[in-house]
Order: sequence, then structure tokens, then C-alpha cells
Amino acid sequence: MSLTIDITGLPPERLLFTPSPLAELNAMLHVLAEPAHHPTLHGWATATTASIRPELAERLLEADFLWRSSRADFLVPGLPGATLAEELDAVDRLDDEQYVAGALITTCGSSRLSHRLASPLTDPVAQERARDLALARGPRQAAFADRLLSDPPAVRALIRRLLEECQQAFFAEAWRQVLPSLAADARHKADLLARHGLAETLSAISPAVTLDESAPPRRRIVIDKLQDNATSAVEHGGLTFIPTAFGRPHLLVVHARGWRPVLQYPVAEPGLAEPVSLALVQQRLEALAHPVRLRLARTMARGAHTTGELADAWQLTAPEVSRHLAVLRKAGLLTTRRRGRYVLYQLDLGHSARLGADLLEAVLR
Repeated sequence: MSLTIDITGLPPERLLFTPSPLAELNAMLHVLAEPAHHPTLHGWATATTASIRPELAERLLEADFLWRSSRADFLVPGLPGATLAEELDAVDRLDDEQYVAGALITTCGSSRLSHRLASPLTDPVAQERARDLALARGPRQAAFADRLLSDPPAVRALIRRLLEECQQAFFAEAWRQVLPSLAADARHKADLLARHGLAETLSAISPAVTLDESAPPRRRIVIDKLQDNATSAVEHGGLTFIPTAFGRPHLLVVHARGWRPVLQYPVAEPGLAEPVSLALVQQRLEALAHPVRLRLARTMARGAHTTGELADAWQLTAPEVSRHLAVLRKAGLLTTRRRGRYVLYQLDLGHSARLGADLLEAVLR
């Protein structure tokens, strides 16, 4: 499964690398709403939550479905500005239909209303569908959907004031600290693109982002995610890459119709393992799911063994053991070394220990 962005014929100058204050605030608000997704940011989330005034905390809770699971598309701008105020001004220039569709994505789960031809502001059937989907997600979502459909300008003004209060409460200081590294990362990626091309640039963004040129002249960017969706950067004038210090493990992609595609990617952090593809996670889980291979893994976790030793330990033939070892080795779960004419096999404890975290990252990506 993957999300693809068509870039066939798109010139390199249409690929934009830049930080975004609004997108980073969106990432921070998601961390506060779902701290379990971001264990490395637990200290920041705890301290920030404790410092927020109770009144602001209550209003953030009321609106957190804008950034808790799905993210409102207008919170991740396709053409970022230099300041939060500038980006919020751009959001204010959206018409009510665009804004409402972007907000209702978050209240209505996977049903992306922006893909519908009918607007929930003018079409009774679309409006009723939006209300039903919001109600299924809880009373707060339902109340928000009702207010948004009934009085879009009032809700839009309320959300802007809320984001401006966040800037005063915690965002301004956090943004001041992370902006230098985000700007440096964006410059580095732009330089990579100019010097070495898109494939190497995407590889530097994340191993989960690749360039597909298998069917020329078609070119696509493929993001390894647990969904099947597609969009076109050509139709929307380009593609924007936004680095984030608060986004890991997520690769956030704006891909709804009518919006310029955006990929918000986490900057590399020293000491943290690189993301593993969903296909490799599945391969490793399937390799260990077989009861014989699981027994062999148990033995090899305790030390290095030859094929013959493993066969004797589990009363198997050497060819049987070799077949199972080949599966585990192909999945990257074994290390090998020679001892004379024998090959010793041992479970790769590092990769095995990370399997649960790799699975969670792939699911959250």
C-alpha cells in the first residue's frame, strides 16, 4: 500500500523545500493531543501541557479533532509564509467551501469530503452525510460540524484566535528554537536536488519515500503508507516539502483534490533508527510467524549455531533448517560469521528488538 504523487513533466523549480510555522504548530498540537505517538517528545509534551492555562487547554481539547488523527489540510500550507500571521491570513482567504471541506475531513474520518462534487454547505444530502459521520465520531465532533455548517465565519474566527493564543502560550519560543535546524534542512534538501537529483533527495528525506520511474515518461513519488491514494503535483502547480522537528514518526501528506500536494517530513535525529518499510516489517513478521522458525530463532538468540547444531537441537534435517534460515536471513533477522569451514548463524537482536517499534512506526506513518 502506498500514496503516490504524480510529477510527470514537473520541472525541478516547482519542487519547494521550506519550513512552515503553521505546519509546525499543527505538528506540536498533534503531539499534545497524542503524546503516545511521540515518545521522544514526552518531556516537551508534559512540560508544555503543564504550562498551558486551563481555559486554553479546554478550548484546545474542544478543537483537537482538527489535528488529533486526520489533520485539516489548511493547517499544512502548500505555499508557506515567513510568519504564522502571514499563513493564517492565507487561510482566511480560502472560501468557506474549501475551509469547511478541509475541516470536515477531520470530523468525518476517512471520508474525504473535499473529493465530493457536492458541497456540504449547499447540498442537503452532503450536509446530512457530514453530520452523520461526525456524530459517529462523538458528540464533540458532531457539535463542531453543526457549528461549522451553520456559521462558518464564526468558527473560522474562533480557530484563528485559538492558534494565535497558542503562539503566545508556547509556540513562539518553540519555533524560535527549531527554525534554524528546519531552515538548514530545507536548504540542504534543495541543494541535494540541484546537485544530485530527485531520487537521492527523496532518499535523504526518508527511506519510506522513493521515486518511481519504472514506466517512462511517467514519474511518481511513492510514500510507503498504510493507504492507497494518489494525487497530482502537475495539476496543482508543484509540490511542497516541509521539514518538521515535531512530526516523527509521521509522514504527513496533503493529497485532497483542490489542494497543492504537501509532504511534511521529520528531520533526521542523531541516534534514532531509520524508518523501515512496511513490506520489510511484514516480511519479518511472516518469517517469525512459522513455529519452526520461531523455535530456531529462540535457539539462535542465545548464541551462534551451525546448521547441523540447529538440526540436532530440534530433530530436523539439515536441508529443512537451511530453508528456514534462508527465510530468516532474507528478512534481515540473522547475522552470520565463519568458523573454519562452518557458518554460524545468530539472531540479529537489534533488528528483532526493534520489530515492534518498526511496526508501530509503519502503522503511524
